[in-house]
Amino acid sequence: MKRPPSAAPVEALAAFLAANPGIEFLDLYFTNLSGVPRGKRLRAHEFVAAFEQGRFLPGSVLVVDITGLDVEESGMVWEDGDADRVAWPVPGTLARAPWLGEDSAEVMLAMHELDGRACDLDPRTVLANVLRRFSADGLTPVVACELEFYLIEARRARDGGIRHARTPDGRPPPHRQVYGLDGHDLDGAYLRDLWAACDALGLPSGAAISEYGMGQYEMTLAHKPDALAACDDAVRFKRAAKGVAARHGLAATFMAKPFPDLSGSGLHIHVSVNDEKGRNIFASADPAGNAALGHAIGGAAMLMPESILVFAPNANSYRRFRPNSYAPVRAGWGVNNRTVPLRVPAGPAASRHLEHRLSGADANPYLAMAAVLAGIHHGLTHDIAPGPMVSGDGYAAGERLPTDWAHATALFEGSRLLADYWGGRAAELFATIKRVEQERYNAVVTPLDYDWVLRSA
Repeated sequence: MKRPPSAAPVEALAAFLAANPGIEFLDLYFTNLSGVPRGKRLRAHEFVAAFEQGRFLPGSVLVVDITGLDVEESGMVWEDGDADRVAWPVPGTLARAPWLGEDSAEVMLAMHELDGRACDLDPRTVLANVLRRFSADGLTPVVACELEFYLIEARRARDGGIRHARTPDGRPPPHRQVYGLDGHDLDGAYLRDLWAACDALGLPSGAAISEYGMGQYEMTLAHKPDALAACDDAVRFKRAAKGVAARHGLAATFMAKPFPDLSGSGLHIHVSVNDEKGRNIFASADPAGNAALGHAIGGAAMLMPESILVFAPNANSYRRFRPNSYAPVRAGWGVNNRTVPLRVPAGPAASRHLEHRLSGADANPYLAMAAVLAGIHHGLTHDIAPGPMVSGDGYAAGERLPTDWAHATALFEGSRLLADYWGGRAAELFATIKRVEQERYNAVVTPLDYDWVLRSA
């Protein structure tokens, strides 16, 4: 077994424990292709070995479906002998996890083969493959993730549904208050604890706003010239948001469309690109940006239909795509326009960048970022034109995007470009997982089937 040079050194563990005495438990976790963190909880006597020797985990967990079931069609179960890979701690991610208790910490993992090679099915590796294309051209993406989520009651309703988190006097939220501060007051204890958890993790969290839905929040994570670290931040933030909510007797959900009559939750990805001297190649006094930004938009738009499965990976994801819902349903780009999937925000010339607004909050951040950046890099290197700018209502203009799970899967499977950027096996097995999930999902007879058909057929 070979130790990869990218693994966090054992000295980092020693320094952390010296600065944080009393840590008794350590959560080790990685994110698989389905976007679900999975791992182990260690006791204190096991910490050093995890940093010195890594931690063995079965390769099949890389390709389980969103519910944790094996996907035998992947070839990673019986044909592979369910062989172990070895997971190594990611530098800079060892931190206290206060929502788990004052004696608890966590660290992210990256999966590797036994010979030290990065595992090609680890989503971090997929993103790293795309980033190497930029690096070869002397370019560095500068990115940030914005995540929206709902606070809800931890216990499901009797009918299996979900309910909004109640106010301190026991009432449900009476109405929407987009950008209102009352919500922050009602959930102030939760937000304070979430910010404290982010600080403990070293996450660059910023302002929280009340979003369009009742009990819905958005929190911004800072731009970074390290897309892998930015996606690590997004995964760690989601874990913290859920953990802190549980401590408050609530649940935080990043489900794309938890309430049928309220806005869905998105993952908005902000991207600029620096040259070798650290200058933003999109910088322009023109609010619409320069030629480089136009080419980036052109590439992102071209690859968007083939990437919908990545941005909307689950059956529920497609319920988010509704007209006039702040979830774009038609292709297009615009300046300071939230009705299109590719938005150039207002701001100073030096900060000119692209906001990709299509992903749901349920998307795997690494894979979503890898798809967005693949399109941008392709556009930059092939001078792809952006097409006409959308002014006004983007829900009424442009070609309708694919918003059907099976159609999206077929488009993804046919994308040679994504497979080339990602590495063919990762793209192939991501599609396999989604095909199997669709078959399992469609095999379930739901209460709605009975309501609509039982006595009518």
